[in-house]
Amino acid sequence: MTRQSFETATGREISAVTAAEMRAVDRVAVEGIGLQLMQMMENAGRALAWHVRDLHTGSVAVVAGNGGNGGGGMVCARHLANRGVPVQVVLDRTPDELTGAAAHQHRILAEMSVPVTTSEPSLETVADSVVVDALIGYGLSGTVRPPASTLIESMNDHSARVLSLDVPSGTDATTGEPLGATVTPDRTVTLALPKTGLIGVGGEVFVADIGIPATVYERLDIAYDCPFDDHDWLRLEG
Repeated sequence: MTRQSFETATGREISAVTAAEMRAVDRVAVEGIGLQLMQMMENAGRALAWHVRDLHTGSVAVVAGNGGNGGGGMVCARHLANRGVPVQVVLDRTPDELTGAAAHQHRILAEMSVPVTTSEPSLETVADSVVVDALIGYGLSGTVRPPASTLIESMNDHSARVLSLDVPSGTDATTGEPLGATVTPDRTVTLALPKTGLIGVGGEVFVADIGIPATVYERLDIAYDCPFDDHDWLRLEG
């Protein structure tokens, strides 16, 4: 196995991709194949909610930013609320600063009366079981600044378990280098394919299927043999 791949817990090899390669995957999936961002986001949020419930025994806080990661975190919050899990969303900006898919997901949560705050409360007061890191996705390219860095420090200081979506916030998705404050997760649920920067990241790492067909990878010459047989997510070895 090269450093550009992982193995699943059952011994199957799965390619790892850089941030640039994942951007290309997303572009071909949407522009070339016709998948919608909302479809992939829904699959991501549903998978993340399953993992929260796998870890959870009490209340949950979802720390969300803008963009796809924040939107996926808010989908997760909706699925948790639908199942009676006490959940609150903590945003890194005001709702009127959200755009695109994240703004859309926030509007749904508002209609459901799911608590959403931007006042940076102590996470200890809003979650006693799991904190979901849906703050920054694979597109991070510079040093994390406040208020995101403050929220990252709060997540690391929390006594609950921390679950990161796709890549721990503050981690370079390609190299694994910390870009300032960096979340230290107990578990990471990465999407579609693992990112090369996750090699060596602490905690458990799972990969979740978000519905991207093999033809997308074929068009980009990314080796892919679908590993998702009986489940939509798999645990990975380092």
